Amino acid sequence: MDMTNNGSLRCCALLVLLLARSALGSAQTMTVKDYEPRSTLKVPGHPLTRAKFPFIDVHAHIWRNLTAKEQDSLVAEMDGMNLAVQVNLSGTSGDTLSARIANLKAYHPGRFVVFANLDYRGLDDPGWGAKAARKLEDDIRTRGAVGLKIYKDLGMDLLDPAGKRVRVDDPRLEPVWAAAGRLGVPVLIHTAEPVAFFDPIDKYNERWLELTEFPNRARPPSRYPPFDSLLAEQHRVFRKFPGTTFIAAHLDWLGNDLDRLGRVLDSLPNMNTELGAVLYELGRQPKRAREFLTKYQDRVLMGKDTYGGPQEYAVYFRVLETGDEYFDYYRRRHAFWKMYGLALPDEVLRKIYYGNALRIIRGVDRKAGNWE
Repeated sequence: MDMTNNGSLRCCALLVLLLARSALGSAQTMTVKDYEPRSTLKVPGHPLTRAKFPFIDVHAHIWRNLTAKEQDSLVAEMDGMNLAVQVNLSGTSGDTLSARIANLKAYHPGRFVVFANLDYRGLDDPGWGAKAARKLEDDIRTRGAVGLKIYKDLGMDLLDPAGKRVRVDDPRLEPVWAAAGRLGVPVLIHTAEPVAFFDPIDKYNERWLELTEFPNRARPPSRYPPFDSLLAEQHRVFRKFPGTTFIAAHLDWLGNDLDRLGRVLDSLPNMNTELGAVLYELGRQPKRAREFLTKYQDRVLMGKDTYGGPQEYAVYFRVLETGDEYFDYYRRRHAFWKMYGLALPDEVLRKIYYGNALRIIRGVDRKAGNWE
């Protein structure tokens, strides 16, 4: 027997065993945060970089004045995507609002419109509601805002001077809702958060990754009212002010339950909604989402929320326009699942991309896009 070859074989076997144990050890210490499997599935794909029709993004945030160079760069990206108009929801109020509107009109007029925001200081003062309504009227009629955006602090984190939570349906805000209706401008309102944020952060929570990366996004019952209570407050406002047009942000956080969202829309004819930051809900249920968007094609607007650039908008185009299967969402912490295209009809796409926004947000420049 050749002892030299036999010894070599034993050394090779030992090396293979050590490498296997090393690989197994790495796998055993890996967490779900590290797990990013590469799919072996081979299916036809039709990635898009440009929307089929010019669109209006009704949920954008521009937090400061932009230089001419910054606007040129942004508008060039918008042109490449067929993004005709951005609705900046972060206009604030008064002189700051005037400055932001002037800044966005200076270099590329017609490509941006701006919503006003409320200032809750002095909420307990007698007549605050009437004063806030007059301020909104000034922001709209004099300064050029085309709508009102209500941030998510209302109902959750906003406290009045007495330290009490300010409910979404707080009577002190009623003059503002009435004023928006009288002025003919929409109110885009963000109420609550994804329902999973209100659930325990455990192995059953489908937003576990995001909640472990950003613990402050959790909404535990020790600090916050239940998800359903917040939506009930919001819907009471919609119902009490039928002459005011409301846009419930983020599919009203009901994209995971389109049957419920449909019932809400049926019961509240002055309510609309938009797609900002919730595309992942539609992309995992393509058949139901296609049915829903077709049925409610007059009530849903295109929105993105955080700008993110062309590579993120591209996923919106692919989900809404193609019939592609099993492709990635653009933000892993929002969705552990893959996307599927809805292949929406052109009639539905046109309404979501621009038609509904042109009807609801009257201040949008009709010449900004090649509307069909």
